[in-house]
Amino acid sequence: MLLPTVPRTRLRSADQPAINTPFGPLTFTTTIGNTSLPLRPDELFRLPGDCVLARWVAPGARVELLLTPYDPELDPENWGPLTDCRAAVWRIDAHTPLGRVQFSAGLAEGADGGYDGGQALAAITVEDEKTRLTIGGSDEEAICQAARLGEVPRRWAGLIDEVHDHSFSTWGVDYGHYQGMSWTLPPLEAGDHCELPVVTAWAPAADESTNTWYAVMPSPTMLLSQVTSELAKRADTSDAHWARQAQ
Repeated sequence: MLLPTVPRTRLRSADQPAINTPFGPLTFTTTIGNTSLPLRPDELFRLPGDCVLARWVAPGARVELLLTPYDPELDPENWGPLTDCRAAVWRIDAHTPLGRVQFSAGLAEGADGGYDGGQALAAITVEDEKTRLTIGGSDEEAICQAARLGEVPRRWAGLIDEVHDHSFSTWGVDYGHYQGMSWTLPPLEAGDHCELPVVTAWAPAADESTNTWYAVMPSPTMLLSQVTSELAKRADTSDAHWARQAQ
């Protein structure tokens, strides 16, 4: 479960979770076996700090999606300022063996993007005359490395040879028409969980510092740590405020 100790408020409206970008909404879908989960979640919660948490309960699994602001803390001496940066953490908890799970993040048709990945990074960049936007997440190598952090099943670390010999075909990242990405996972066993990050950052197209590319590299652990840290700061500020009021 994502951020189980964080306070939350249930929202009445269970709209499709999305990140609003200059190129339209970045939307997310999950497919388990041959069944796509509904676009609208079973539950939707507001968390402090402009975070939203969506939850789906499916046969054999629970799926959660956290949408949150994200500060990549780019060095201003090297990188131009971002217009905005938003992130998602997707998590699935398997209650039964799941042979095929796919998670997708994508923009609407018409976004003119191109491959922009690198080592341990799956990414596309979309650009027009005004704005450059990059969407990034884990590539196959990063998914195997995430096993050491417990973000994915630990046995997936042994799949690294499949990544390097390029002979696998049952799991990995699909870039489609470069309007987003889809992650097809290795099989999950009962009791497994998997967390995947998606980060999108945009900036003026005239900025040549490739700041959006460097902004989209964090792991789920890093994203969740930042959210938890920000909430702790808010709690400390609130406690200090009420302490002053009581004096």
